[in-house]
Amino acid sequence: MKKNTILLVEDDELDVISFERTLKRLNIHYDLFIAQNGKEALSMLKDKENPVLPDVVLLDLNMPKMNGIEFLRALRREKKFHDLKVFIVTTSSETADRATTEELGISGYIIKPLSYTDNTRRADSMDSFVQFHLTKILNEKGY
Repeated sequence: MKKNTILLVEDDELDVISFERTLKRLNIHYDLFIAQNGKEALSMLKDKENPVLPDVVLLDLNMPKMNGIEFLRALRREKKFHDLKVFIVTTSSETADRATTEELGISGYIIKPLSYTDNTRRADSMDSFVQFHLTKILNEKGY
């Protein structure tokens, strides 16, 4: 059985831990790759010897070195990554951020809860996203 591949581009260690914990509750097989910023993520995708070829990219916007929007612009310039599913997972509810990322062809925009102690009550929480949307996307690939 082929594993799904997920690239999480996130610089906050607590958010990474929360996402990993949420994924473990699902009944899907996956490989999770983690990049601390957009620059590191691009290096992983373009690695000549062992490139990461994700089914889905989960992208934070506010990161050092290369933020999420800069990464998304660079990603969409590459023909082979033009159709890659990218979900923004951020604390930013700024209209400009949402509009810019939508223009760059994102698959969804999820606003992170500010507290992970009670995130299951929010419709846009990471748990809800993973349980419904991410599972559906990965299962559609037949893995």
